[in-house]
Amino acid sequence: MSKWKPSLLGYRWIVRNIGFFLFLAALAVVYIYNGHYADNISREITRTNKELKELQYEYKTLKSEVMFRSKQSELAKAVEPFGLKELVHPPYVLTDTVNNAR
Repeated sequence: MSKWKPSLLGYRWIVRNIGFFLFLAALAVVYIYNGHYADNISREITRTNKELKELQYEYKTLKSEVMFRSKQSELAKAVEPFGLKELVHPPYVLTDTVNNAR
């Protein structure tokens, strides 16, 4: 007859420490979730930075276009089809001679 020797990893020891094993399992799940969450945040930051750069390029392009179109020579070309022309003489000042006599 062989004697049964109680081992360190016996049934009773496992049952007594089941709470600790569940804690370790929960900790592992939280650790994995945190890794996935960090990856997602990193991807979102990268995507937002790319979008920001594209919007900055678009802003600079539109700003330069507005600056170009607001030049006096370009503005004169743009309103020429409507029959408007640039003044070559200073504007006339109209005065009311009847009201100035009083």
